[in-house]
Amino acid sequence: MNKIFRLAATAGLLSATLTFMGSSPAFAAGYVSSEPVAQYSGADRMQKLIAGAKEEGKLTVYSSLPPDDFDPVIRAFEQKYGVHVTVWRASASGILQRAISEGRAGRHEADVFETNGPQLEAMYREKLLQPVSSPVLKSLIPAAIQDNNAWTATRLNVFTVAYNTNLIKKADLPKTYKELLDPKWKGKLGVEGQDSLPWFAETVHNLGGQPGIDLFKQIVAKNGVSVRRGHTLIANLVASGDVPMAFGIYNYKVQSMKEAGAPIDWFSIGPAITQPNGVGVAHMLRHPNAAILFYDFLLTDGQVMYAAHDMAVTNTTVKRKLPDVAMQIISNKDIIDNQAKSQALFDTVFNGT
Repeated sequence: MNKIFRLAATAGLLSATLTFMGSSPAFAAGYVSSEPVAQYSGADRMQKLIAGAKEEGKLTVYSSLPPDDFDPVIRAFEQKYGVHVTVWRASASGILQRAISEGRAGRHEADVFETNGPQLEAMYREKLLQPVSSPVLKSLIPAAIQDNNAWTATRLNVFTVAYNTNLIKKADLPKTYKELLDPKWKGKLGVEGQDSLPWFAETVHNLGGQPGIDLFKQIVAKNGVSVRRGHTLIANLVASGDVPMAFGIYNYKVQSMKEAGAPIDWFSIGPAITQPNGVGVAHMLRHPNAAILFYDFLLTDGQVMYAAHDMAVTNTTVKRKLPDVAMQIISNKDIIDNQAKSQALFDTVFNGT
């Protein structure tokens, strides 16, 4: 019992919670609820988090961010707090699949999830996430607070159109999707096929639903659209000229490549479809203090680092490079509710299935 008490005390659990958790399989496996730590708001909150995280010594994060964007954040956290971070990296869909599979099996290996909004929304519905009370929340834009703060947007992914500046002149850029029916675009178009469903669904909606679907079918039939999975991959293909123009690409990735000297730029046809993506803390986990400390870090120090990578961050106290374009922030709830329909529509239009 003394050993169990020490584990619970380290996690910041109340004695009443300790008695309950002591007999559960999850507790026996080393998992604890993050709720007591996540909801603590005393004046000594940060001191307790740091001390608890140092004692835990470890943190496991599931992330879909590319290494170039996320690894500097991980290193900075490790250096600041002396906590070792293990990152399991996969696509947003892969993270969701693993999180749900592990959760239903009673395994809770991830302490924190840093991924796309629709997948975090799905995790919330599976009751895998824990709402967090943090003083940093007051500094965030309203759209950052999602699902009663079961997860929080750290960044806004802005879907745009990327083009190769050596092959396409700025003066020739289309102002409407209908202009893409022109034969001059034949063999020059592509679309990101892994995470761009929200862009496509919202764009079709903006075009009137069925008329928008018919328009994209005509574009594919007349000029072809190459489907490539992964924002980094297709951005590189645009820069190399293999795919001179592509839809549904995150603007920050293109902006970073442009600033590095690549022949690539971005624009938007109509308002830029914008998706809140972010961070969620697991409800059951091994390292509650380190998880909440990392959550706060992503919304403070991490915001500065994300902004340096041209991401549209959500902390209003951080100097941000927001895209110079009208943004249309979409609902992750709607994306999840219509996921199957949107995927079928995308496949029908672009893959001919």
